[in-house]
Amino acid sequence: MPQMTRRNLILILAATTALGALAMSAARARDVPKVATGFMANILCSETFVSGLQPEKTLSETTDAMPGANLIAWAMDYRVDRARRDVTVNLFGLGKSHAVHREGLGCYLDHGDAVAEVSVPSADPRQPALLPDIAGPAVVTPATPQLASALDRAFAEPEQPPHRHTRAVVVLKDGHVVAERYAEGFGIDTPILGFSATKSVISALTGILVRKGALTLDKPVPVAAWQGAADPRGAITVDHLLRHTAGLAIGSSLEASLGAAFEPVNRMKFMESDMAGYAESLDLATLPGSVWNYNDGNFVILSHLIRNAAGGKAADVIRFARQELFTPLGMRNVTIEFDASGNPEGSSQMLASARDWARFGALYLNDGVAGGKRLLPEGWVNYSASPTKNAWVGYGAGFWTNLGDSFGASYRVEHGWPRDAFFAKGTIGQYVIIIPSERLVIVRLGRSPNWPPEADGVFDLVRDVVAATGNKPRLAGSN
Repeated sequence: MPQMTRRNLILILAATTALGALAMSAARARDVPKVATGFMANILCSETFVSGLQPEKTLSETTDAMPGANLIAWAMDYRVDRARRDVTVNLFGLGKSHAVHREGLGCYLDHGDAVAEVSVPSADPRQPALLPDIAGPAVVTPATPQLASALDRAFAEPEQPPHRHTRAVVVLKDGHVVAERYAEGFGIDTPILGFSATKSVISALTGILVRKGALTLDKPVPVAAWQGAADPRGAITVDHLLRHTAGLAIGSSLEASLGAAFEPVNRMKFMESDMAGYAESLDLATLPGSVWNYNDGNFVILSHLIRNAAGGKAADVIRFARQELFTPLGMRNVTIEFDASGNPEGSSQMLASARDWARFGALYLNDGVAGGKRLLPEGWVNYSASPTKNAWVGYGAGFWTNLGDSFGASYRVEHGWPRDAFFAKGTIGQYVIIIPSERLVIVRLGRSPNWPPEADGVFDLVRDVVAATGNKPRLAGSN
């Protein structure tokens, strides 16, 4: 298909999606300004005060990556108050959203309700990192000309939109960084928002609690609102939440576009102070375990379970995550954000440096073991990568996967990904790709459209890196 024709088709599809949502969801139209401004206020706050980026850059690259968003971006007015460390966003003078930064906690959306007090615990200086250091203090120059070419292509912008806005690439081979590169304004210590790659970290923390016996995969979860004898939600398990088969009537989180503003899940994320409480109050749309439906509510509820198991307070979550995961892996530039009620926003709001994301991937490359110590339960990595029935994108338990015969897995393998690859994925271009057969972890972070699949350049990046680091050339589609 010619370039211009294909681009026009993509724009038509995006517009159709947005218009369809408008027609079908008129009753929720009043929520759209608040959802749109809440989404942008939270990102502007996080990337200004945690990542240290310029808000103008954040706004332009984010709206550029989301089909339909430019239709309203011109009417979006924002104010960053560096003294108060907050951000206010309005749309058409409506839907005012206010995001507030707290040191060590990132940002939360302030809806005017009471805000849970959180004291950030001090890190334990006596606890050592178990994972050997993956790189020195300087940016690692690509080890070979082939790797340099792979990174050149990953950072090159296409002649025609959509833009890639690649921010960071780190290539880890056999436990060592063999290549990395950063866009202007980013470096080895810059915390970068992972969006839904955060879900994979929540999956890991869930696994640790399973190892400790505090949670069980196949038994009903201890959600107080679901404990009635006749409540069908009482059948929901940890496995259902990890695999997005819980069945709650909350809509879908797969789409990153203007049309997605009408999904109920986004009311949870951008209009509710207690996200988990809202998600847990919803009825079932389908029986638990019967239908796959990717949505952020499942991982907000898992985050609530983690909070309760860790001690019940936000500070307990921070302490638990540091002691059991971040410090052992040497992840030093991590911020998990919380909602106003003190619950982790574990569906999308973790920031970490690209190297820290690579360290997280290394844990899964090493079967859940760091420095000889088992952090994840035995078999948890294989479980995480095992395909979920009817998950057409290729999804496991907290990770996307190339295993199985789903459309998504087959598509990626046809485009050069190894069959055993599985990965953490965040919307608009975030990836932590684990390839056990190649002993590789590839981290790519940026601001790229989700559609078409080639827009972010990750297909090329995976093929290039595998070819540059493998023992023999690999043909596209081989496994």
